[in-house]
Amino acid sequence: MSSDVTPDVGALAINVTIPEELRWTDTRRGTEFTLTTLNVRLLRDGHLAAKAYGRPTAGGRGTYVSFPVPDRPELADLAAGAASRAGALWAAHRGLPRSDG
Repeated sequence: MSSDVTPDVGALAINVTIPEELRWTDTRRGTEFTLTTLNVRLLRDGHLAAKAYGRPTAGGRGTYVSFPVPDRPELADLAAGAASRAGALWAAHRGLPRSDG
């Protein structure tokens, strides 16, 4: 790719494990879920958006259902910190492995 072409990046998303002490429960269709993961997306305007995912509290496999993230400062800090960490990791990438064969 030549340096004068700007790639059109459509989505930037990361999955972040929610520490035990920050987890919460929510109910959907009569099933209680313990939320264990945030999916954090970088929007085109530079803001972050997040949804939470988890497993049924009673155990077993749950469906992939998203939940809103409560407006709690510690969860906002987790999302922002994870986005900054992901940015640093992306910036330090070493490219695709090259085949010498």
